[in-house]
Amino acid sequence: MQTKQSINNLKGTVHHLEIYVSDLEKTIEFWGWFLPELGYENYQKWDKGISYKLLDTYLVFVQTEEKYLDILYHRKRTGLNHIAFHAESQTIVDDLINGLKERKIKILYENKHSFSGGKDCYTVFFEDPDRIKVELVAPY
Repeated sequence: MQTKQSINNLKGTVHHLEIYVSDLEKTIEFWGWFLPELGYENYQKWDKGISYKLLDTYLVFVQTEEKYLDILYHRKRTGLNHIAFHAESQTIVDDLINGLKERKIKILYENKHSFSGGKDCYTVFFEDPDRIKVELVAPY
């Protein structure tokens, strides 16, 4: 149970994000590899969803109901553009890039890698199965 003091220390941090996905199995294959690389652990799993947790934040992925699958996600429409995660080092980013290539996951802006996030950070951008843009950022 969280005390008032521990809750005050969390003020303003993200508690969780819930994302509806078009194919839960593909999502689990993608995020189930990527998130543990960053220290996330499986948190909850049920027939229509899964979640991963790191410290006090967790990410939830839920299968979209069939009746809502007619319009797919696109990051350039209103709504979420991308999710960015911290990486401890450039080596972690480079190791992850190798993992992305092994899994044939689309890497974005390869011609601008690794400074596409700006001159003060070392980044890689890629897409999940629903084409949600994901960014991994390390200090430069």
